[in-house]
Amino acid sequence: MASVSIPENTTALLLDIEGTTTPITFVKDILFPYIKDHLEEYLSAHWEEDECKQDVHLLKKQVTALSMCNRTLLPNEHDLIDHVLSRSSSCAQHSLDQSGHTDEEKAIREVVDNVLWQMASDRKSTALKQLQGHMWRAAYAAGRIKGEVYQDVVPSIRRWRRQGLKVYIYSSGSVEAQKLLFGYSVEGDVLDLFDGHFDTNIGTKVESKSYVRIAERMGCPPEEIMFLTDVTREAKAAEDAGVNVAVVVRPGNMELTEEERSHYNLITTFSQLEVNGSA
Repeated sequence: MASVSIPENTTALLLDIEGTTTPITFVKDILFPYIKDHLEEYLSAHWEEDECKQDVHLLKKQVTALSMCNRTLLPNEHDLIDHVLSRSSSCAQHSLDQSGHTDEEKAIREVVDNVLWQMASDRKSTALKQLQGHMWRAAYAAGRIKGEVYQDVVPSIRRWRRQGLKVYIYSSGSVEAQKLLFGYSVEGDVLDLFDGHFDTNIGTKVESKSYVRIAERMGCPPEEIMFLTDVTREAKAAEDAGVNVAVVVRPGNMELTEEERSHYNLITTFSQLEVNGSA
């Protein structure tokens, strides 16, 4: 593919992770299976720690919110609400009172069932991402996982920064998970390459308002941002907010329609992006 010019007024690049900086296979074949394989073990080991209690309490709040929206709950979700309500009170008191959950294994199993259901449904809730981020933190720190990035990513970001551009990450994965991936990457700790991180706390990636909020946080108009993503729904939302877009075509990414191919600037590697219309 030909080079793509970064608009001259651009001051910041906003990067997606999965399918953009990092192979989709890393998330699907390494990160997600790690959660599925170690979730029950992790919860059992950390069940009485405040961080874990807070993670489970956030899952409960999510389930409660869904029930208030009249969505039919799964059987284990009803149980999850009951068990976590008892846990949330002990968490608030920072106590280790065992009276609220006499059947700990059953409570843990219900949380496991809910998390696995969310993952199977490809949900991207903040509650789920927070728990996953904490599990991955332990795995990265122990050397069980190293974050994968495409070979063109780090050299290209260094080049953009030398040319005066700021670089940010926006992913559905939590900010903590983002920092773990780049802090424990196959290229070493490369967190110094990024000026900031955004996750679903600022809004979902398919809502144009999310990109407006990001521009406000960056302190620049949307027109000065260029967003790189492999997902055209996200690209459209960014465009609707006034953000410039390039769609990244990597191995394993979703196939684009002919209409999408003709509409968007496409790149297969970051090295195709040229600053200030120098392509």
